[in-house]
Amino acid sequence: MQPYELTVADAAEAIRTRRVSPVELVDSVLERIGQVQPRLGAYASVTADRAREAARRATDEIAGDGARGPLHGVPAGLKDLIDVAGTATSASSRVREGHRAPADSTVAARLSAAGAVFVGKTHTHEFAYGLTTPQTANAWDQGRVAGGSSGGSAVAVAARAATFALGTDTGGSIRVPAALNGVVGLKPTYGLVPRHGVTALSWSLDHVGPITRTVEDAALVLGALAGHDPRDPASVAAPPFDHRPGPGTDLTGLRVGVPVNYYFDHVDPHVETAVRRAIARLEELGARLVDVEIPMTRYIRATHWGLMVPEASAYHERTLRAVPDLYSADVRVLLEAGELMTAGDYLRAQRARTLVRQAWLDMAATVDVIAAPTVPMTAVDAARTTMTWDDGTVESVSDAYVRLSAPANVTGVPALTVPVGLDPRGLPIGMQLMGRPFDEATVLRTGHAYERTGTARDLAPAV
Repeated sequence: MQPYELTVADAAEAIRTRRVSPVELVDSVLERIGQVQPRLGAYASVTADRAREAARRATDEIAGDGARGPLHGVPAGLKDLIDVAGTATSASSRVREGHRAPADSTVAARLSAAGAVFVGKTHTHEFAYGLTTPQTANAWDQGRVAGGSSGGSAVAVAARAATFALGTDTGGSIRVPAALNGVVGLKPTYGLVPRHGVTALSWSLDHVGPITRTVEDAALVLGALAGHDPRDPASVAAPPFDHRPGPGTDLTGLRVGVPVNYYFDHVDPHVETAVRRAIARLEELGARLVDVEIPMTRYIRATHWGLMVPEASAYHERTLRAVPDLYSADVRVLLEAGELMTAGDYLRAQRARTLVRQAWLDMAATVDVIAAPTVPMTAVDAARTTMTWDDGTVESVSDAYVRLSAPANVTGVPALTVPVGLDPRGLPIGMQLMGRPFDEATVLRTGHAYERTGTARDLAPAV
């Protein structure tokens, strides 16, 4: 096994026992980036010299005082919305050409404090405003979409070109690409991870979270990220707790909600079969399955749109007027559309979110987690723009991908995607686990128990 193939937990153990040094690990990952970047385009920029210097420093620190924790000396990719002092934060856009971050974002500072080594910035759909990340190819099939907007982060982790990565999630932008590339993605509870120094898309829906190869790794990274920061008005002073799931697989007493509406509507049969099989596996591990009806489904997408679009347009108001031609066509049309929405539209969306969130919390009080598909279909051909379902319904690819993930953004609940198998074309399928606010521990425990059964563990693309 090459060092770049190690998970976060395995890398931490290898570094602790001196079987691998941070220098060896980082060099291996940088070499891997060089191998796969021409075909996959996961990175917007690679900071090799900076990474090697940090790795040497980590090696010396660990040799002297021991590791600070499981991330010390472990290489990471950061979505190109996340500020790292002195490096470019381009948001994968010509609008940001030449930009250099003056200071670290909160999450970058916390990862640095934990000893993580940044190897580069990963591509995003421009300003995170899309679900495909067109600059990046799917790790499993380079002719298919990577998913977005954290497509670069998901592809880097899937291709073993980062031990872990950070993404952002406004309507599914961590979970969608993670599911399409066969890796783990966690959108934490709204407010748990601060967003100071992270380029916004929609401040009332944005989340920052980890993309990793295992659920345990996601928990380890979350432990370094979570915590209050007064510079983010939405940041919550949640009590600290250990996010790491235990070693067991016994889910006795856990109530798993299985939606009887919405989440299995207009879903590819292979996706439904794989997810239902995974849910049955949770039952075999001791969980009790409970049918749940998702409330107010007719309002979810309109509410999400009504919040995201005007907030994004407000953020880009000045640059849209100053340099409109520097935006890609798909992002520019959305920003211009947002300027046509009225204050009344936005306020109605805010009121609707309050009602949807309360109804969701009432429903979620009857179960511990909800299990459902992450996305309704696997990765589509990059040129495809629409999806036609068996009943004749036509849906845009972006709308299809966001449909099952947006509810967790509107409600702010934690949501985890874990790989549960491959479709007949060999493309990954993801199951989404959603929990109650700030109950990441139960969500991670459930995903970890499933993962330990080995049903879809260690899926790897042949890059």
